[in-house]
Amino acid sequence: MERDLAFLPEDGTANILYIVIQIVFTGCRQGGKSFTLKNMRYRILGKTGFQVSEVGFGGWAIGGNAFGDSYGATDDTASLTALNRAYELGCTFFDTADVYGHGHAETLLGQALKGWQRDRIFIATAGGQDFFEETLAKAGGVKPNFSARHLQTAVDRSLKRLGVEAIDLYQLHTPPLELIQHGQIFDVLRNLKSQGKIRFYGIAIHDPQEGVQAIKLGQVDCVQAIYNLFDKRIENQLLQTCAETQTGLIVREPLARGFLSGKFQENTSFEKGDNRAIWPKPLINKRIQAAEKFKPLIPEEYNHLSQLAIAYPLASPAVSTVIPGCKTPEQAERNMAVGALPPLTQDTMQAINRIQGLL
Repeated sequence: MERDLAFLPEDGTANILYIVIQIVFTGCRQGGKSFTLKNMRYRILGKTGFQVSEVGFGGWAIGGNAFGDSYGATDDTASLTALNRAYELGCTFFDTADVYGHGHAETLLGQALKGWQRDRIFIATAGGQDFFEETLAKAGGVKPNFSARHLQTAVDRSLKRLGVEAIDLYQLHTPPLELIQHGQIFDVLRNLKSQGKIRFYGIAIHDPQEGVQAIKLGQVDCVQAIYNLFDKRIENQLLQTCAETQTGLIVREPLARGFLSGKFQENTSFEKGDNRAIWPKPLINKRIQAAEKFKPLIPEEYNHLSQLAIAYPLASPAVSTVIPGCKTPEQAERNMAVGALPPLTQDTMQAINRIQGLL
């Protein structure tokens, strides 16, 4: 690309034109096929009013495997390249959590941010899983901690690692339902917002009912929930609640912890520290076999099962952004391409529903 643009004048106009050409006409390679990424679609993130890319960047995987609960070993150079590649391709929503790599994912994102246009980017992180040294010494591992004291300290440390003056979206990291129903935890978030340390607040959940209750009791700006070809529980109520209340809906695990990436074979083994290493073999094989059933539905314009999986939750207008994880620039290119590919047709969605009914 740089050689092709060598004729351009070396001034600000050339730089701007280079960025536009790079985003609009970037040619990518994947699986032996080439495709052209023309643009990225954007949606409003609920009550925040911010426009964010349909496909965001999930930062769990780049946290690395030093402390386990990971997606395997990483290379920081590749992780930074993946972050920068996503940014180049129009990604404006980057999600992480302080516990990912015990701060390492936030640190990497902070490094990448130094070279980006800050007002173009929306940064989300999460806290409430206590990995501080004193906790590890006493408890022997990470434990939930949603106390005001812990969250205040956690936010300060996240701000430092990210290198920002305020966190755009701060999320409670999977608190229990009883804590949500009690309601006082949201006072802590409102206080952090009044201090100017966070701009908006939300919650990352496991059970969709936790999200429904957080919207009703905590008036959260955003909910982050699991939604994929294997797990569509949020369709029962949470999707509608988010739409009715203009609550931003961030979809995580669209690739179902990698099993919808299409790259695993039966009897795949995972390295120690990878969160999938403790899964029973029959469950791993069942997921791999189920993923195979969706491959015949991959549209002609798509190149990979993972793209079908990412596009699936985006078929709902209630979804603000989808945050697949990635560890390499190649994965970033494949993920971001979904923001430019044609949405899934009604026929494809109906075929998906038929397969889901048989799983």
